[in-house]
Amino acid sequence: MISNPILAQSLPTTIQRQKICEIVGETYSEENWQNWQWQMQHRLTKLEHLEKLLRLTSAETEGLMIATDKFAVAVTPYFASLLDSEDANCPLRIQVIPKKEEIIINPTDMVDPCGEDNDSPVPGLVHRYPDRVLLLALDSCAAYCRYCTRSRLVSQGEMNPIKRRLDAIIAYLEEHTEVRDVLISGGDPLLMANEVLDNLLARLRGISHIEFVRIGSRVPCFLPQRITQELVKVLRKHRVWLSVHFCHVRELTLEVAQACDLLADGGIPLGCQTVLLKGVNDSETALKNLFHGLLKLRVRPYYLYQCDPVVGTGHLRTSIQTGLDLISKLRGHTTGYAVPTYVIDAPGGGGKVPIQPETLIAYENGQGLLQNWEGKTFTYTDPVEYAKEFDKLIRGEP
Repeated sequence: MISNPILAQSLPTTIQRQKICEIVGETYSEENWQNWQWQMQHRLTKLEHLEKLLRLTSAETEGLMIATDKFAVAVTPYFASLLDSEDANCPLRIQVIPKKEEIIINPTDMVDPCGEDNDSPVPGLVHRYPDRVLLLALDSCAAYCRYCTRSRLVSQGEMNPIKRRLDAIIAYLEEHTEVRDVLISGGDPLLMANEVLDNLLARLRGISHIEFVRIGSRVPCFLPQRITQELVKVLRKHRVWLSVHFCHVRELTLEVAQACDLLADGGIPLGCQTVLLKGVNDSETALKNLFHGLLKLRVRPYYLYQCDPVVGTGHLRTSIQTGLDLISKLRGHTTGYAVPTYVIDAPGGGGKVPIQPETLIAYENGQGLLQNWEGKTFTYTDPVEYAKEFDKLIRGEP
């Protein structure tokens, strides 16, 4: 039993759940609502779905109209029930509902900001660091974050855990004995069936030089119903670490608390990777509330990411200085466990660079000069002011 659950500021009522079910053409039942496969099958994906649930702004309506040509929209009924229907500035709504600003491209925006494609020796595997790799298991997520680093790949329907693809990955890993650490991501690996995930983990654990296996997932946030005793048994069997993704304290609901309890009680180490987002968590109060809430659920805040310069995300990105200021306001002013490492995934493939005096070599005029673990330098550029450009679009000017 959970002794101290963290609840969202306003829990969804049965009436709200019934409304969402009606929108997707279903009759509400608690049994269906708690079934993760039902949740996936009835995600809200269309403008006509969301305009029945939310009082959309013109920017959101236009964003939803262009999203089909840019990056998929999908929100689980569970997460949709947490969105503020009246407030377009709801921190959860900002993360999953597209806006017209997504068509504004900053000069420094990148399709593949982390340079993963350049370090991919076989499809679905990124080998950048000497001793560790990133395994992209599939391209589906429970819901799609508007700032997704892999929007070029995710939701495209081309990345599936098929045998031929995994055989090539396993063969590469068997040959490269220097690899000791595998991070499984995608997409979201926890959307795989238990048997498929169990098989993949068994094959990795069958490679003698692989010591450490991690999974990156936002399922506990978007789809906590997926965290079952059966899934926990699979993760525990293969001694998996789990990196979860939460961005705001309102995501820490009773359902999330129950899911985290299942994982923690099952012996699964939990660390959180949070993305710094404008209007979502770019304040001392927002971050402190989130990180304190995570610790209550036995989830260690691990990384605070500067938002990657993905194409069309300038309106969601803060400056580097904002991140530095926020971390300085946390460090020494709250529990050390509640202070994550602030990092930038160096644009162009430099890997994660902790942002501190010895790695931020120079920072002026909105440009940060970063030094990574190899001593190489990379440039990260703050988003340019897009307000004037956006005003022109609104007025229909060229």
